[in-house]
Amino acid sequence: MKTVVLVTGANSGIGLALCDRLLAEAAEGLLLCLACRNMQRARAARLSLLASHPSAQVDLLQLDTSSISSVISAAQEVKHKYDRLDYLYLNAGIMPNPKFDIKAFFRGLFSSKIIAMFATGEGILTQWDGVTPDGLREVFATNLFGHFLLVRELEPVLCRPGETSQLIWTSSSNAHRSAFSLEDLQHQRGTQPYSSSKYASDLLSLALNTHYNKQGLYSSVICPGFVMTNLTYGILPTLPAFLWNLLLPIFWLIRVFTNTFTLTTHSGAEALLWLYKQRPETLDPYAKYHSLTSGLGNNYTQPRKMDIDLETAELLYSKLLELESQTRSTVK
Repeated sequence: MKTVVLVTGANSGIGLALCDRLLAEAAEGLLLCLACRNMQRARAARLSLLASHPSAQVDLLQLDTSSISSVISAAQEVKHKYDRLDYLYLNAGIMPNPKFDIKAFFRGLFSSKIIAMFATGEGILTQWDGVTPDGLREVFATNLFGHFLLVRELEPVLCRPGETSQLIWTSSSNAHRSAFSLEDLQHQRGTQPYSSSKYASDLLSLALNTHYNKQGLYSSVICPGFVMTNLTYGILPTLPAFLWNLLLPIFWLIRVFTNTFTLTTHSGAEALLWLYKQRPETLDPYAKYHSLTSGLGNNYTQPRKMDIDLETAELLYSKLLELESQTRSTVK
């Protein structure tokens, strides 16, 4: 029986790199489903994976985590096609319209905070958030709530007697407690919706373990490190071209001194692949598993304690359940 793996946001970046690495590990024993918003890009990703792994079984699923109806429809299709789901990688994410603070960047460039600034984006990035047709904040819906609703919809294939399944969230070192508020869950009044959504995913992972471990479902969180993806490139074009060209070799130089600069999507997917090989019941629900790269270019995974607590996690979970009830009635 093949292992069934579904990856959201699988057509590019870390999601696509993960799929390639999973197939390199066990193409014959894997049924891989690419869940993507843009089906043209999804088909191109599938073809590229099959070119490298001709014997692989790769399915496509249309899924837009910012849309409630899309999540429900996609979940129904999954339950129709598969009687089980062993791994659900909650990887899709957006950081729309990032604003780069050039003054804060140059201050940080010549300070002791340079590595932390690049690794987390703290102090130099803000974003403008939009609103979805469902009336939800776009970053909140795409990065967090859509995935929460997907998990809830897929309970029948994730929670099976005598079996274990894994939820694996792609979080970020940009997940800061200071950006998150239970009173402003969708971050309507702030300028760091991405950071807020990633911190919320850390909390939600903890809450999901509390509620689902007894049913054999386990949740973990990873950080890919500082990776050059489309999301990163979306930020950096605000820099002058000459400065961007200068920064590239600096990034590679910094990697000699800090292991968080994974830089490539292949390296950034290291923790995602590492968790695939672990027994989920042995993992620490309070740890974020970091993709790291040594100065010599060797990839490895390391757990680091998250700045989260169970009380806040449970309050978030309750609020998400309330919002789920409200949005379902609206969709109907």
